[in-house]
Amino acid sequence: AVWLWGQGRQAALPSFSEQWGLKGAVISAVDLIKGIGRLSGMEVIDVPGATGYIDTNFSGKAEAAIRAFREGVDLVYLHLEAPDECGHRGEAENKVRAIETIDRDVLGPVLEAMAAMGDYRVLVLPDHPTPLTVRTHTADPVPFLLYDSRSEGPGAKAFTEAAAAETGLFVERGDRLMGMLLER
Repeated sequence: AVWLWGQGRQAALPSFSEQWGLKGAVISAVDLIKGIGRLSGMEVIDVPGATGYIDTNFSGKAEAAIRAFREGVDLVYLHLEAPDECGHRGEAENKVRAIETIDRDVLGPVLEAMAAMGDYRVLVLPDHPTPLTVRTHTADPVPFLLYDSRSEGPGAKAFTEAAAAETGLFVERGDRLMGMLLER
């Protein structure tokens, strides 16, 4: 069988800097994510050893994000694909290990560095669920964590789908999250 497939027309995305007045960067092993970043005028930062799987260079991605902030980037979209890929493969232990590694080797160092630089806001969320039971993407809502170092809110007890549902906070359109993060 031959599957003829080629490029379509380039999508038109607004420039991130023009839309938000900020300098943005993308760190990801996934070509689609890098392409969206490039198309929106964000700096695309390549990290050696970034594979998108459980063996990715988690620490290298964190270091690249910290370096970008220190060099004047205002917002870094740091995409970590490993939990998603483990979900597709049905690898429960690796999915847990990926999330634990993200907590320890990415979030910990990045949040510590950001706190040392001054006030900050951070948004943490999966781009979609990939439940182990179905091993594919679903359209279910995802939890998100929006933290502002300048204030303390009630928050959820845990970062899970169930805890998120208990908060009663639901964002119908995901594209509104950027405005929430940037307080606009």
